[in-house]
Amino acid sequence: MIKKILVSFCLLVSLVSLAQEGTSSPYSFYGIGDVRFRGTLEFRSMGEIAVEQDSIHMNLQNPASYAHLRLTTFTLGGTQYTTKLKSDSNSASARRTALDYLAVGLPMGKFGVGFGLIPYSSVGYKINSESTDPAVNSRRFDGKGGMNKVFFGLGYKITPTFSIGADVNYNFGKIESNNFEYVNDVAIGTRELNTVDLSGVNFNAGLMYQRKLNKKLSLFSSVTYSLESTLTAQNTRNIATALYNSNFDLAIVDVLDEEVSERKLKIPSKYVAQVGIGQARKWLFGVGYTMQNAGSLANSYNALANVSYEKASKYTVGGYFIPDYNSFSSYAKRIVYRGGFRYENTGLVINSQAVNDAALTLGVGMPLGGTLSNINIGLEFGQRGTTKSNLVQENYANVSISFSLNDRWFQRRKFD
Repeated sequence: MIKKILVSFCLLVSLVSLAQEGTSSPYSFYGIGDVRFRGTLEFRSMGEIAVEQDSIHMNLQNPASYAHLRLTTFTLGGTQYTTKLKSDSNSASARRTALDYLAVGLPMGKFGVGFGLIPYSSVGYKINSESTDPAVNSRRFDGKGGMNKVFFGLGYKITPTFSIGADVNYNFGKIESNNFEYVNDVAIGTRELNTVDLSGVNFNAGLMYQRKLNKKLSLFSSVTYSLESTLTAQNTRNIATALYNSNFDLAIVDVLDEEVSERKLKIPSKYVAQVGIGQARKWLFGVGYTMQNAGSLANSYNALANVSYEKASKYTVGGYFIPDYNSFSSYAKRIVYRGGFRYENTGLVINSQAVNDAALTLGVGMPLGGTLSNINIGLEFGQRGTTKSNLVQENYANVSISFSLNDRWFQRRKFD
């Protein structure tokens, strides 16, 4: 089943991922945009807790988990993002639909392999600053794009309870930032377009360990570390005069200046530790902590005096419950019920005000027929930012759906 859909899905989703706008946040102007969660919906619905050595679901957060896969796994997920934005004086709402991940996991004895495509960051904003003072120009800002990751990872099971792994990621993408300055009732203005082509490589390593506490209970733990890495940003700055209409469609009149430059950006190192307790295929409860060093992601067009970057941190808690994994009489008892909560200091500081993010997550995993494949639905309700210090508060409600399809590959035929 997976073989029949894998190639077509990969081609389609690869094209879509390059064209999508995965955010509508004004905070995506800074750095390289909104950094997306690296992981599948199953674990996102548990507050990002991904500590159990799962044999049928891909854990993209820790490459050591690939060694515990028992079936070839293909997973694909996407989200509809609904956001209400509020400042001291204005409010607005926006919706976006975007791909979250596409990945394949292959079991190979004590080894396991994982590879796929993940949108790493997203840029998508439209801001209008209209002045009523004739001496002050009005301005419109809009941006789009982001960065993607193609990854390849390898996990190895040292013992049945202890595994290690590592993956390599190739980062690539494009960001366009457009600044149009004009005088009210004058049909011409000045446009500054900044185009950034991003590329680079980074590495992650992980450990997973579990231990039986008694006949039913087990202790689970997971540690990952991402090395600091360098992004190469090829910048093109284009300034031109442009005509505009009531819809602010621009028609370039004359290019005044174009400048090409290169800048090195730093993706900071990150450490994630999680621990959980539970009964396999019955219930799990876990907690986690993430620490990330301050990055150096400000580019030439978005390096502002009132913006800085500090160490980021995240606290997570969550788990799942399955009433009866082997129930033949009740489908509802075989559904996986998930929930969690996370609180994050994003590391972005504007006007001396830290931008924080908190969210409640819920989800269900529903088996497909008599197979180990499943469809997952998740909900996320959260708030980012604040209206203090002239900032924007975002209240969001996201709906996600994913497929985790399992099949057996490389099985020797018994009969010709």
